[in-house]
Amino acid sequence: MDRLLDGIPLRSDGKLTVVALAAEAGVKRHALTHKHTDLKDRFYARIKAQQSAPASEAALREQNADLCRKLGDMRAERDEYKHAADALARALNVLTIENDELRRKASRTGQPTGPRPLISLRRTAR
Repeated sequence: MDRLLDGIPLRSDGKLTVVALAAEAGVKRHALTHKHTDLKDRFYARIKAQQSAPASEAALREQNADLCRKLGDMRAERDEYKHAADALARALNVLTIENDELRRKASRTGQPTGPRPLISLRRTAR
């Protein structure tokens, strides 16, 4: 009980619960909730008297809040990438349709249908 209240648990997650108390004591939870209710009541009374969480719990809560913020940022970034990918897929679809139409039109008029590079890849002599 003292280890939990001091914020230095050895066998549990450090939460101020009967489950953590049982883990720290090396007994099953039902031993505290059914057989030794006086210990359970004393534990809750000491928690209430202490009126604060141990330093380890405060640190874990702060770490949890930080991780939740990071998760939210990652989800927002993922959503941005998803929207960008969707926009690129739509643009690619439109360009593919336009390309097919231009190829059909060129084949009807007898023009070559091979791709024409937009820029020359050869270096020019200076």
